[in-house]
Amino acid sequence: MERSNFKKILIALAFGALLSIAWMLSGCSSFKPLITDVAFQPSTISPNADGKNDVTHVFYRLSRSANLTVYFTDAHGKRYYLRKSRRRSAGKYDLFWGGVIPTHERYQDKYFDGIVLDRVLPDGTYTYTFEAVDDSGHRQVVTGHIKIENADTELPELRKFSLSQTIFSPNQDGIDDRVGITYYLNKKASEVLVYLLAPDGITKYPIDEVERNVPPGSPGIHYYDYDAGIDKRAEPPPDGTYTVVGEVTDLVGNHTMVTRTLTITEGGVPRADILNGVVDFSAKAVPLGGKLVFTATVENIGKVPIRTSGPPPGTVYHIGENFNTLAKRSGNTEWYEQPGVWRFGINFETNAGVPYPFRFAIGTEKDLVKRVIHGKTYYYLLPGHRGLVTGTIIIDQKQPKDHVYFWGGLIHEEVGIESFNNYVDPHEIYIGQP
Repeated sequence: MERSNFKKILIALAFGALLSIAWMLSGCSSFKPLITDVAFQPSTISPNADGKNDVTHVFYRLSRSANLTVYFTDAHGKRYYLRKSRRRSAGKYDLFWGGVIPTHERYQDKYFDGIVLDRVLPDGTYTYTFEAVDDSGHRQVVTGHIKIENADTELPELRKFSLSQTIFSPNQDGIDDRVGITYYLNKKASEVLVYLLAPDGITKYPIDEVERNVPPGSPGIHYYDYDAGIDKRAEPPPDGTYTVVGEVTDLVGNHTMVTRTLTITEGGVPRADILNGVVDFSAKAVPLGGKLVFTATVENIGKVPIRTSGPPPGTVYHIGENFNTLAKRSGNTEWYEQPGVWRFGINFETNAGVPYPFRFAIGTEKDLVKRVIHGKTYYYLLPGHRGLVTGTIIIDQKQPKDHVYFWGGLIHEEVGIESFNNYVDPHEIYIGQP
């Protein structure tokens, strides 16, 4: 071999050795342990919310990015996973753990049928396993032991979780406008959530508890009154089939869930007005004992049907009467005030009794649709439709003054009167001698 070639070989070998040494000295990741410094402090816990060793502080370190799995194995070889192939970057990690494991298991007893989302492991000594796999497929496992004693494993349950109805029409017509939700809570809870879950499985609508003698989160019977926001004139969730979800978590982290199905139909804020804000009266002067006739048109300007009830258009009132006295005189109890019913009314300046004493259905039977709900017949004005209202008032009692203002209004009984439907088109009427 020539001398020059021999020197070249020596130089190449030396350069390769230097590269190897530099590579090793640089701390190449494949030579570092993937997971280190795993520790549980303390190694014995008693998760029962007494404030003593309820949790342990868990530490570990990853030298490079990896997928991490953490599980606990009991004396019978059963595994309970805390983490499953979770992506973690290099760094130091710590968490507080109180013996709680996610389960998502079906659970049923005499009073409860639902899902256990998380539960505290029962007493015993467990082998913990940390398993990390890096991007090159290198796998490392670290194990140890943790002891659990005096654990509170009693599950919190929303027992006999029930809905007052499964079909719900939040539109303020006084029929199926609300859903009552009840349950019995068996133990003290740190959090109870009741909400409506949309068909997309993501959107949630919270439902608030009605506070009574049993405080929220305390054992006992609890009640929720769900109106879908309609009482505050907010649009309810869109029509569809929803899931009512109840979740409860106790003081140590046991967490259960129960579900029921609820269908929303014809939900929406009802809206109507007096067409063009006009009420036509038959005369500007009426003799005592004479008749004052009016005509008006009501239009449903909302997106949901609105319910109405008699007295029907064309009804004759005496000026000393009102819809309640007329109902009593006629024997028709449907003419009394009803929650959710819309009626057209006439009021007058010298009226000292109930507001809008002369009330009428907001259309004739020809204008309305008839529905039978729960075995009873009701009448509705559909969205975009109009109802003609007429009526007569016999002015057979002398009034405190000769010139009296009369006006119209649209009443949503036991809900309210919109400002634009109140004191509509006042007319001054002269009441003369017989």
